[in-house]
Amino acid sequence: MAAARGWPRKVAAVAAALPGGGGPGRAPGPGPAVEPAPEPVPETAAPATATLYVHWPYCRKRCSYCNFNTYVVRAVDEAAVRACLVREAQTLLRLSQVHSVTSVFFGGGTPSLASPGTVAAVLEAVAGAAHLPAAAEVTLEANPSSASTSRLAGFRAAGVNRLSIGVQSLDDAELRMLGREHTAAEARQAVEAARGLFPGRTSIDLLFGLPGQSRDAWAQQLEAALRLCDDHISLYQLTLERGTALAAQVRGGALPAPPQDLLADMYETARNVLVAAGFRHYEVSNFARKGALSTHNLSYWRADEYIGVGPGAHGRFILRGEGGCSREARVQTLEPVTWMREVQSQGHGTRSRVVLNPLEQLEELLSLGLRTDEGITHERWEHFSPQLSLQDVFGEPGEARALQQEGWLVLDSGGLRCTWAGLAVLDSLLPDLLWQLQRALGAARCPPRGAPAEERAGGRDAKAVSIKMDNKPQEQCAG
Repeated sequence: MAAARGWPRKVAAVAAALPGGGGPGRAPGPGPAVEPAPEPVPETAAPATATLYVHWPYCRKRCSYCNFNTYVVRAVDEAAVRACLVREAQTLLRLSQVHSVTSVFFGGGTPSLASPGTVAAVLEAVAGAAHLPAAAEVTLEANPSSASTSRLAGFRAAGVNRLSIGVQSLDDAELRMLGREHTAAEARQAVEAARGLFPGRTSIDLLFGLPGQSRDAWAQQLEAALRLCDDHISLYQLTLERGTALAAQVRGGALPAPPQDLLADMYETARNVLVAAGFRHYEVSNFARKGALSTHNLSYWRADEYIGVGPGAHGRFILRGEGGCSREARVQTLEPVTWMREVQSQGHGTRSRVVLNPLEQLEELLSLGLRTDEGITHERWEHFSPQLSLQDVFGEPGEARALQQEGWLVLDSGGLRCTWAGLAVLDSLLPDLLWQLQRALGAARCPPRGAPAEERAGGRDAKAVSIKMDNKPQEQCAG
């Protein structure tokens, strides 16, 4: 099953591009048959709400594939880190003036190395600065090597009600190659303990496309994962990042790079196996059954406001406390010690802040919303573009209409979304759609981002457009 356009890749680092990959060009699609929109999940679209991401930057060791914003140190001054996380959360919530935090996600790094007391302190600070509903989703990423039953019980008592376990593989040889601390047996024990404490709210992460991994070995791992998992699975294609030990081994010939067609086959195999097992493929890399979708992740893909706390965390929110009325992209200082000094001196460690213009906001909404099977609703689009509707932008003759006719895209009363086939190759659909959006908004006045589609369509192997996204579980190291 050869690649037609592209496939998901594991998203890199804390601020990273959308899934990349090329492939030999887009083959004829499955036809223009319209796929019905999935049952919508209630949105968190209230103007003064946000989600909160908290970054714990420390790990016990660095995995061979990791280029995340993580640090291995001899000793962590957890009391100091806790105080800074609390203070920064309070400061940014005050600046945003959101009245409710709809979900909290503790990522890293390895946040399961933090004490339950630190998690509790942050949640208490959030509840003191804004409304934190009793039913709000509170997720913690956990490494199997720091996920004993007693430790997980402590996190539950602190307020965590959902876990994301960084299993990554259920094969000991692959785990050693990845530089993971745990064994396959320890991963199974951690997931079983988590399911006992967080039934229906335990997710596992798996990597595919590892050097030397075969299609059959991946299929066997999927079957093993189905016997182990709860109701949510995240699958990421391994990305060989420059500067990592694993990339150096592949580049030096010590390990083989997997063929691109094999990667596409692995992804399609996983989609079919999981859907047959009752999972909904609700986002490019995420699968859920029994309604166990991650509401925190949905907030990113719907372009809701979110606040990032901790070293290297990112945020997208309006600074109402400073009289702001436009969405800002904010990045916190990367290095933990420097970040703590800044928080102690000024209340937060924001390193950069950029007001997003209307085009940039719509680019993010388009690039993220199309990652989901529900796509972008007309209501969501209108929230960002009250004057120019989805139909105005993508219903006219142009790239989007061609993609609809080829069977990759649907635009109907439910909004704009990918078909089953289109979702698998989103990275190569986006350049055409972004170009059409830019033209529709009169963005030709801006510096050109590339040639028109008809000038660059040779082979139609367009690469993914780099849209800065961050803080999602798939971009964290341990989870």
